[in-house]
Amino acid sequence: MKHGFVKVAAATPKIKVADTVYNTEQIRLLMTESAAWGARITVFPELCITGYTCQDLFLQEKLLSGAKEALMQLAEASASLPGIYFVGLPYEINGKLYNVAAAISDGQVLGMVPKSYIPNYNEFYEVRHFTSGAELSVSVTLPDGSDVLVDREQMFVCEQMPKLKIAVELCEDLWTPNPPSIAHALSGADVIVNLSASNEITGKSAYRKELVCGQSARLISAYIYASAGEGESTQDLVFAGHNMIAENGRMLAESERFGHGVIYTEIDVEKLTAERRRMTTFVTEDHYSEVTFELEQEETKLTRYIDPAPFVPGDKNDRDKRCDEILMIQAMGLKKRLEHTGAGAVVGISGGLDSTLALLVTVRAFDLLGRDRKEITAVTMPGFGTTDRTYDNAVNLIRCLGAEFVEVDIKNAVNVHFADIGQDASVHDVTYENSQARERTQILMDIANKKNALVIGTGDLSELALGWATYNGDHMSMYAVNASVPKTLVRHLVRYYADTCGDELLEKTLLDVLDTPVSPELLPPEDGKISQKTEDLVGPYELHDFFLYYMLRFGFAPEKIYRLARIAFGETYEDAFILKWLKTFYRRFFAQQFKRSCLPDGPKVGSVAVSPRGDLRMPSDACYTIWKAELDKIIPSGKL
Repeated sequence: MKHGFVKVAAATPKIKVADTVYNTEQIRLLMTESAAWGARITVFPELCITGYTCQDLFLQEKLLSGAKEALMQLAEASASLPGIYFVGLPYEINGKLYNVAAAISDGQVLGMVPKSYIPNYNEFYEVRHFTSGAELSVSVTLPDGSDVLVDREQMFVCEQMPKLKIAVELCEDLWTPNPPSIAHALSGADVIVNLSASNEITGKSAYRKELVCGQSARLISAYIYASAGEGESTQDLVFAGHNMIAENGRMLAESERFGHGVIYTEIDVEKLTAERRRMTTFVTEDHYSEVTFELEQEETKLTRYIDPAPFVPGDKNDRDKRCDEILMIQAMGLKKRLEHTGAGAVVGISGGLDSTLALLVTVRAFDLLGRDRKEITAVTMPGFGTTDRTYDNAVNLIRCLGAEFVEVDIKNAVNVHFADIGQDASVHDVTYENSQARERTQILMDIANKKNALVIGTGDLSELALGWATYNGDHMSMYAVNASVPKTLVRHLVRYYADTCGDELLEKTLLDVLDTPVSPELLPPEDGKISQKTEDLVGPYELHDFFLYYMLRFGFAPEKIYRLARIAFGETYEDAFILKWLKTFYRRFFAQQFKRSCLPDGPKVGSVAVSPRGDLRMPSDACYTIWKAELDKIIPSGKL
């Protein structure tokens, strides 16, 4: 359970209809199996002790007493197994029969939750046997003499992890306009378990999957769905054992249909809590009965996929759609600003990734406005570090896109400035570098004044997070179109444009821009090649984007981010290397907030942004002492 991870399971036993002895043994075997696999929450199907398809046999006393006896046997079996288990059975209370889910752990039945919505349409005829438990709240005495609550408004809370709160709904409850899981979540439940017996007809599985994913997203919860499968009567229906585990809209695990068995994954309770914490519209109430259970404190071995590029969709079709959408958001943001001001645009073009993307966005904005691209002034400003490769790419890019080409060599102006301030031009220090960046910004601002235009910012989210920008240099603009686009995504946006532009020279140029090392080009080249590579200085952007995502999006602590990074990049980087740059990330992130506190306007395109007017209201002088202390305690092991 370390870092909020809990391994969970959805299990479908192979049953025999009405054979409670056989079914109990099959459930017990899967309980043992899931515990051995490390699962600490295991969910079984609706009415699994008897089978869902018993029909009028549910009216037989022998079946009901057999189910009750089976429940006690399973509770006893749980005494030697770690975790909490949810099993379904029919249970008679005051002469009425209820379809219930029983929670068992540590040798006892913790409580029972009745089904609220009893279907009585199409192939379903449950009203013939079962009564709705929507309003039921009663204590019942079990054969072992213990009293347990039967109530849908109860929560099963882990003593060792109080944030882990489990609530229950059964099958049809999910398919209704007002599922009980809504009230569960609003009362604090972050894990919903559903014991189900959903039969299979053509197309139903896709709809079922949408329901589970959608509900987990709406509730910002984990959703564990276990459905009846092989062994149920096929007199009129077939049950496929379609099990699913979702987390906040993402399907983590899904079984093959038409069988039985167990699926496993891990849910991240801390992640869910972080999401709810940031959503002020997720208002919780506190009126549920709580039943506690115990789980041993342990580190859950992770099997769930940890995406090394959380900002970038893995599927190419999804990625292309995302890229087109982001380009449009950027362009529409700029379009509005241009409409409002009636201004033209000035963009500094270095031949690098960020300025290329900024120009592409500006071109799209002008096209949307129906304005001549010649109203875009694209300025290339060769300096001490400019190479022929980047210069040629800048020139080709501007000409292919039809913007006005302007070249201003900054070397003489910077040398005059060095003389004015007493800077030795042979000393390639931060003054040497930043003087060039500020000279370029001055040129862009002054040209913008001449042409009644806006300076379009080129800096991206990753650079802003690290403070990798010259204050009052490239840090400043009049509208920053890339301000919320991480570097790992910038590459794909440019690549998407290259693949879809339909211009051979433009495509060739864009592909070469992509192949060029990321560099501010502020130091002289070596043998005509770029000597200053950004990632050698601040670390790989793919790591920093990963760190940024989990720090800002979910508020994870350094140790957890390090753990996730080791899994995501274990085949690429050594542990010590990851830790080194994680320490750099935190140090720079906290030290450079003053630059982010005065950022120019720019459109938000994703769920992570650092605008001081929106997503990141952070003091510029905040200490990172407690984060550093946790980082300093981490010892790279080299083993997962």
